[in-house]
Amino acid sequence: MDSYGDLIAADDVLLFVNAAITSTGQREFHSDAGEQRLSLDFLHAYMLGNYRDLYAGVLALDINDHNAALIIRRLLETTGEATAGQRRSEGRLIACRLATLPPQRVYGLFDALRRAGVNNRRTRAIMRDWLAARPDLAFDAVKYRSGLKRALRHAHLAPATEELGAFVFAPLTREHYATPLLETWRRAHYEQAALYELPYTAAEGFAAKHGIPRDVFLERIAPRMTRLETLRLQESAHKTGTTGVQADLARMPLTRLATYVLSLPVKDRLRRRAELTHALESAAGRVAGSHQGSWGRVTAVLDDSFSTFGSVHKRRRPLAVALACHYLLAALAGNYTGLWTSGRTDALLTRPHGPTPVGRRILDALDTTPSRLVIVSDGWDNAPPGLAAEVLRIWRTRLDPGRRTSIVHLNPVYDAADFDVRRLSPTVPTAGVRDAEDLPALVELAQFAEGRTGLAELITYMDTRAARMMGGRNQERAR
Repeated sequence: MDSYGDLIAADDVLLFVNAAITSTGQREFHSDAGEQRLSLDFLHAYMLGNYRDLYAGVLALDINDHNAALIIRRLLETTGEATAGQRRSEGRLIACRLATLPPQRVYGLFDALRRAGVNNRRTRAIMRDWLAARPDLAFDAVKYRSGLKRALRHAHLAPATEELGAFVFAPLTREHYATPLLETWRRAHYEQAALYELPYTAAEGFAAKHGIPRDVFLERIAPRMTRLETLRLQESAHKTGTTGVQADLARMPLTRLATYVLSLPVKDRLRRRAELTHALESAAGRVAGSHQGSWGRVTAVLDDSFSTFGSVHKRRRPLAVALACHYLLAALAGNYTGLWTSGRTDALLTRPHGPTPVGRRILDALDTTPSRLVIVSDGWDNAPPGLAAEVLRIWRTRLDPGRRTSIVHLNPVYDAADFDVRRLSPTVPTAGVRDAEDLPALVELAQFAEGRTGLAELITYMDTRAARMMGGRNQERAR
């Protein structure tokens, strides 16, 4: 049986995980950026000071990139406080997590360590190993040259080749480069045609230098764009009359795709209904994978109230998560019912509007006798206030004490004032969610929030996730 201290530790870890999943230190609907950053910084300091091993172990969970970078930075800043065993285990976790982060995020982290004066041997070794594992440093030199240059200087590393070093530190001193991409970059200073062989972000600056019209540039550079670059630029290209920039929506990540759909005017969603619906269903099917149709009878309560607008920094993000969860749950369920708080029945046309009658929708959901009830909401139940908590309390304690219906609340918004995501009821587990793609893992993690499992089981779960992450990295390196 867990001691009182173990129960407190488990609760602290879950609270931090919820924050690390949902908060990016940016403004939310109910709190500004300053409150978010202050609250998040306190949690990081508290976890590092009291549960260093568990704090590092969180890197193996589905936290967002912002918090993963913060954890890595704080662990490296406090190397002197770690034991030899902790340094070894932390090093493996850091290396695995860095391999999953976008390169621009990693270079930003390295620059933050440089500005903070963190230059211990472990930090230099981690930077060296990450750079050595990069698949194409010439590509990095073109796309992230300033970040690469600062990283090499800070870690006292020699470039992989003399030519790469010349390009990074004095790129225009050579009349020719043997590496094709570096030579293309050199030629792009003088030849317009060469810039279309570069990555989009590098080519964009050259296009401005050469005075190339935006629509012409976007049309010709389209084959060099990544999927997400294409998605971001599709609408701006449409406004300029360019038809060459067309995203393959069916291949887009689910939550990112939902965000894009919600950015479209209603008339465009109606006009492209078949295309958008097919893309969302295809993305959800990829996430569901072999579990498609295996979850039985599922009902979801999905929040589309006005607060799901989010903020100017995270515009419609809570609603996008709910929309993506809607399509994913439909793919996972054998029989699915989705209930929006607004009462709308057309998910594709949803928009942030009105109050949040979560309690009323939960009553409607329970009438469908689901085996699983998933609630996706920021937790502000206000029509009437407190109804959701009372409905869930009575259901769990009187009508369904045997838990025939599994209930979980997923919250995409961090509540800075409470250092956690806002909960609907203490009788129902709540987990933070940032991307719908993480929903299956978060439903699994939510069992620990019910209090039916303790610290030992939570540590075992985190160790399993860490082993899985490290095993996946080893397989990737072997290939």
